[in-house]
Amino acid sequence: MNQDEIRAVIHEVLAEQRQDQDQVALRTMAVILSAFGIEDEDRKEIRADFTHLRKWRKSVEQAQSYTFKAVITVIATGFVGAVWLGIKTALGK
Repeated sequence: MNQDEIRAVIHEVLAEQRQDQDQVALRTMAVILSAFGIEDEDRKEIRADFTHLRKWRKSVEQAQSYTFKAVITVIATGFVGAVWLGIKTALGK
């Protein structure tokens, strides 16, 4: 056997092992999901649920961002107003 034939045999063996590992991983995931009560038929519904959860999370993060910006704006406006009132009072005397 030359090196090319040996490499071909090695690649075939590794490919078979990889397929076996993939099958074991798929079976393991199916068993785990079944243990949680999730069946193959529910896959579309579960995907929709996760999509909804992602949208909900993003909207909550956006609301938090807007709330933070609003709080900073109110604080900055209050500070500027206090400074303006102080200057107006100081110049009025």
